[in-house]
Amino acid sequence: MSIYATLWSLMFPRFGDHYAGCEWVEVVAQGVPGHIGTPTPGSGYEDGDLYAEFLPPPVAVDSEGDSEFMRAVVFVTRGTAKGTPRSPQEYVNPLLVLSGRDYASITFADLHERICGALRGKGPRVVAQSLTGDGGVQLILSDGRVIDSRKR
Repeated sequence: MSIYATLWSLMFPRFGDHYAGCEWVEVVAQGVPGHIGTPTPGSGYEDGDLYAEFLPPPVAVDSEGDSEFMRAVVFVTRGTAKGTPRSPQEYVNPLLVLSGRDYASITFADLHERICGALRGKGPRVVAQSLTGDGGVQLILSDGRVIDSRKR
């Protein structure tokens, strides 16, 4: 059984920046309910939190097992592998992991920027694009390079 519940999925630019002809990838938000690993007595985790090494800290739950916030929201691309030597529930290279409280308070604009930044990695941003005579697209990158979008 998985500790995750799919909250939503959206398409994002594959390399974090939108430009004419860019590739798209599906990003999935996976919520971890508050009762997973909770320190609340009688909830089944008296022997410890199995997920402490890869999730934000657990949250307290009420007598019904409910909490104000999820424990975490993990953002992955569709098809990201799950299961590491540390835990079969851990995603391999998630894009972003937020606490439930942080997820509830983040604006969509900030979340979008963080996800796009994770997709971009350490690479430069696309700051401009221009169409070429042969129907291609040149990308001007934040580091000053100009590249053909088909070679990205």
